[in-house]
Amino acid sequence: MKGEIEVLKDEELLRLDVVVLNHFPNLTRSHIKTLIDDGKILVNSKKVKAGEKVKAGQVVAYDFDEVKPLSVEAENIDFDIVYQDEDLIVINKPQGLVVHPCASTKSGTLVNGLLYKIKDLSGINGVLRPGIVHRLDKDTSGLMLVAKNDMAHASLAKQIKDKVCKRVYVALCEGVFKNDEGHIETLIERSKSDRKKMIVSDKGKQAITNYRVLKRYANKTLVEFSLQTGRTHQIRVHCKMMNHPIVGDPVYGKAVASLKGQLLHSYKISFYHPRTNELKTFEIDLPEYFKNYIKNLK
Repeated sequence: MKGEIEVLKDEELLRLDVVVLNHFPNLTRSHIKTLIDDGKILVNSKKVKAGEKVKAGQVVAYDFDEVKPLSVEAENIDFDIVYQDEDLIVINKPQGLVVHPCASTKSGTLVNGLLYKIKDLSGINGVLRPGIVHRLDKDTSGLMLVAKNDMAHASLAKQIKDKVCKRVYVALCEGVFKNDEGHIETLIERSKSDRKKMIVSDKGKQAITNYRVLKRYANKTLVEFSLQTGRTHQIRVHCKMMNHPIVGDPVYGKAVASLKGQLLHSYKISFYHPRTNELKTFEIDLPEYFKNYIKNLK
């Protein structure tokens, strides 16, 4: 598949990958980035980065194999809607639910469930991730934002990027924390030896986490974590770095037979409503399996 796209006036200053996605909605952002990095998508015959801001009149040339249209089926998936209006949804994602389809999970995801329950979702993230502004790991439970239109999506994504949207988590960690609170600031990148893992490195993307001890047990600590950035597996990686992996984390710690995954819960989220600019704050209680596990601690 070969051709050219002329950048229109209303596309000026958009990222290159966003412009390409507008013309090829069946592609994913990650696939588009790979095509750009491989030089199969050029701007005025030059290789540029996926985040390059384009200008009206520029010519985007593409030359890559045709991709079959992607589709996601609507499925009746169980999850609670905490709040909903014309622009956004706040959901309580249960542990064990994958957020969107991927190579290893084609169905049974939150996105499949959203398509079943919600008529309109934003299209900024393409066919496979409609409405998804940010993600939670499969075995992390709790509050998530979903956008119902592109205006809301752009606003919420910017609030997350600018650290205006506040996300607070609770986790039960191995060992006893020495300090009552702390600030963690590192760089995180994907492990080259295990692509499913993230690691603290001397390069990568900035990751900032603040923590506050809620309660100490004989050999475990209940901790509140506030995110200033939202890197993949950020809290889990930082907990491992401190030698306090999250209880039940099979990747960065040790699996627990009685648990299905790590005891990490997104319990609070605050943001400004994209349409009204009203500050909205939502809180959700710990899931029963989390509370039951704590009850048995000394």
